[in-house]
Amino acid sequence: MSKKQYKLIDNNDIQWFIELLGESRVISDKALLYDYAHDETEDLMFYPDVVLFPENSIEVSKILKYCNEQLIPVTTRGAGTSLSGGALPVCGGIVLSTRRMNKILKIDTDNFQAIVEPGVINYELQKALEPYGLFYPPDPASWQVSTIGGNVAHASGGPKAVKYGTTRDYVLNLEVVLANGDVIWTGANTLKYSTAYNLTHLFIGSEGTLGVITKIVVKVVPKLPYNVLLLYSFLSEIDACKAVNEILLHHIQPSALEFMERDAIEWSIRYNDIMNVPISDSTQALLLIELEGKSFDQIWKDVESLNTVLEKYSLASDPMIAETEEEKNTLWKIRRKVGEAVKSNSVYKEEDTVVPRAALPELLKRVKDIGKKYGFKSVCYGHAGDGNLHINIIKGEMRDEKWNKELPEAIKEIFGTCKELGGTISGEHGIGWVQKSYLPIVFSSAHFQLFLGIKNTFDPNHILNPNKIFPDQW
Repeated sequence: MSKKQYKLIDNNDIQWFIELLGESRVISDKALLYDYAHDETEDLMFYPDVVLFPENSIEVSKILKYCNEQLIPVTTRGAGTSLSGGALPVCGGIVLSTRRMNKILKIDTDNFQAIVEPGVINYELQKALEPYGLFYPPDPASWQVSTIGGNVAHASGGPKAVKYGTTRDYVLNLEVVLANGDVIWTGANTLKYSTAYNLTHLFIGSEGTLGVITKIVVKVVPKLPYNVLLLYSFLSEIDACKAVNEILLHHIQPSALEFMERDAIEWSIRYNDIMNVPISDSTQALLLIELEGKSFDQIWKDVESLNTVLEKYSLASDPMIAETEEEKNTLWKIRRKVGEAVKSNSVYKEEDTVVPRAALPELLKRVKDIGKKYGFKSVCYGHAGDGNLHINIIKGEMRDEKWNKELPEAIKEIFGTCKELGGTISGEHGIGWVQKSYLPIVFSSAHFQLFLGIKNTFDPNHILNPNKIFPDQW
């Protein structure tokens, strides 16, 4: 459905929204719409006609029922941290903000569960669980600002995925408002589920294209009391990538295993104005490794085993051990802020590739070869423990014509490499607006027919986050 087929919002629509929500929860002044016209994806900008702030599923139901009848597009938005254009209102219409749906409704210590609204910040849930000795493992780099609803919509991962899994592994049940206003629960608050189709997993990663999530039941786990964070420097990027699989094959189970190229950590150190993390001149790549356990004695045994495993690789120096909480926070800040640091240096494009873990060295090598072929520099980092490599392609001095015309072909080659190696084109950032044209690299016409059938069933008028995920030809 193209943009011209949607109804243009008029004063009667605005008045209807005001009568439902009140003036303070309806924004239509263009000067105030700027913050909702972009997310964290490159420099893209699409203005909505109005922003609405519902507070519960009843209000969301009424909004969607009205918009479905009037053919008004609706883009749901959490914190706006998407890196794939998922929160961009590319067809105008409504941005439905979950900002006011931000309550932790229940922490169930008997069943190790929490029930939250979609606007709850990931970090706030983590802090709320601490007094109970529990934690929620999925922690994307944006955890201090991103919402649980947004994490679910994109099936987000994070550093802890190597040990604990991603968001998909922790969502038990969802309350969802469908396009026609119907409110459903997708499953049950149980650890096992074998009852017909699993609608919960269908909504996870659907990027707001099938319904609006209004409540989330998540599994939480006991938090181990002690951890150690180490930073290992390598003389070569390939050696650092090869070491990842070797660590896990030796029955060492890090709670985080992160890869960074030299440029990634140097740019982040400068961006964050950090002075106390010296990197040797010979360092070309680093692994940030967290080990946790019930006691420090147990952890140090793992550290000794880790050092033994890594002796065979070209280490540039002895590992840096973060001994205090401040030092740990500093190292994590460097890792979590790499994306922002890259963005501050140059126009760039970030690709969220993922391959089977053992194929990571080959992926990195081919990415560098493709960069040489097309004349671009790349800065790579990511969740090495689960084969998820973030590739930041830097424009730098590259001419606009070459950037605009040749770079899409280079990205196709990178994604084709991912498929050849048994991977795919996004591990945790989703498809959204900027990656949709590349989906035919990994999916056939048969796939798209199935996807379109699902979309038409849940959202026959295509009002929910339109023009996302599906390539234009579909």
